[in-house]
Amino acid sequence: MKTDTASELMFFVLLAKHGNLSATAREMDMTPPAATKRLAQLEQRLGVRLVNRTTRRVGLTSEGETYLRHASRILADIREMEDQVTSSRAEPRGVLRVNATLGFGRTVIAPLVSDYARLHPDVEVRLEVTDRPVDLVEQGLDLAVRFGTPPDSRLSARRLLTNRRFLCASPAYLARHGTPQRPADLAAHRCIIHRQNDEAYGVWRFTRNRETQAVKVSGALASNDGDIVLGWALDGHGILVRSEWDLAKYLETGRLRRLLPAYTLPTADLYAYYPSRRHLSARVRTFMDFLAAHFEARGRPVAAPPAAKTARPAIP
Repeated sequence: MKTDTASELMFFVLLAKHGNLSATAREMDMTPPAATKRLAQLEQRLGVRLVNRTTRRVGLTSEGETYLRHASRILADIREMEDQVTSSRAEPRGVLRVNATLGFGRTVIAPLVSDYARLHPDVEVRLEVTDRPVDLVEQGLDLAVRFGTPPDSRLSARRLLTNRRFLCASPAYLARHGTPQRPADLAAHRCIIHRQNDEAYGVWRFTRNRETQAVKVSGALASNDGDIVLGWALDGHGILVRSEWDLAKYLETGRLRRLLPAYTLPTADLYAYYPSRRHLSARVRTFMDFLAAHFEARGRPVAAPPAAKTARPAIP
C-alpha cells in the first residue's frame, strides 16, 4: 500500500468518498494545493477528466466512476493479500477501519474501541460514525457495526446481539388517551415516528400467528434521531416503536410501558458486517470476537460464527 500506484488509487478513492479536495488532503496528510496537483497529474497521465469540479465539491465523470470501481477492487485485493499473509500472526497489527451509527457508535462502540486498543496496541483503529449506511467495499472499510442485517450481498455478517422491537408509551400518555388493544387502534392515537433511511414513513408492521398487518400511523412529532423520539415518548407525547436495547431501563423502572405484547415487530439485531473474503485479518477477527464477548458478558444472547450472506433489509 506504500507504492506510488497504490497511493494514487487510495487518493482517488478518498476523493470520491469525501467529494472534496481539502478533506482528501487532510486524510492523506498533504496540503490542498498538493492534492489539486496530484489530481491534475493523474488526469493528465490518463488523458481523461475524472471529476467535474465546483467551488466546494467534486463529482465523478463516467470515466471517474469506472476508475473508482476498479481502484476499489484493486485496493480490496491488496488488503486481502496482506491479510492472508499476516493472518497467522499471533498478535494483530495494522489499520482497522470501523464504521458505526452515530449515537450508538459514540456511546457504546467508541468506549469498546478504547478497551480493544489497550489490549492490542499494534492495531491502529479508525472509527467513523455516520447516520446512513455506507459502502464498505468502495470506501475501504473493514467492518461496520449496525442494527439490522447487511444491506449488500457482497457482505457477510456476524450477529452480536439479539434485539427485539417493542411498542411503548408513558403511563401519563396512557392515562390521558387510553391503551390500544389491537394494532388498528393506533389510528386513533398520537404516534411518535422515527424516520429511518428509506423506510415507508409512518408504517408499522405487526405479526401474530404468522399473519402480518401493516398499520399507517400519524402524530405531531417525528425525527430521524432515535434519542430525540425516545425523549418525546418519556415526556408523554405519544406511542413509540423502539428496540429492546433502548427501552430496557425505562421498562424496568416503569417510565414506559410495553403495549400489544401479543404482537411482534421486525427485529433490530446488532450485526458486525464485513466484505466477504476467504481470509479475515487477525485485527478484524479479534475485534469481532471482542465485541461479541462484551455483549455476551452483558447477559444478552449472541449468535455464534459469521452468518451467510443476506438480502437487503431495513437498518434501524
